[in-house]
Amino acid sequence: MPGFLIHVGASVLCSHGGQAQATMPNPRVTVSGQPTVTIAAPWVVAGCAMPPPPTGNGPCVSAQFVTSAMRVTSNGQPLLCMDSQAICAPTGTPVLIAAAQMRASAM
Repeated sequence: MPGFLIHVGASVLCSHGGQAQATMPNPRVTVSGQPTVTIAAPWVVAGCAMPPPPTGNGPCVSAQFVTSAMRVTSNGQPLLCMDSQAICAPTGTPVLIAAAQMRASAM
């Protein structure tokens, strides 16, 4: 299923409202003037509201995408799309891609 490509300026949140940011932008491909992100890039999460143990298993500190575009790559790595899915650590919860550019899509 096609989806719009994710760039470093996209609004990506953990399930508890923390802001996720890519640590390795891909400058070889840009959309809306900003670098895209490949599946290999780890993400850091700041501001997660999940309480630490013993009341919770949080907060989310990082995230890693597990799905991506299947046909569009850059530097040999698949690019991330709006429908890509990631898992936060240590909570195991998904991230939510709230907003991104809406001009270039991939499959």
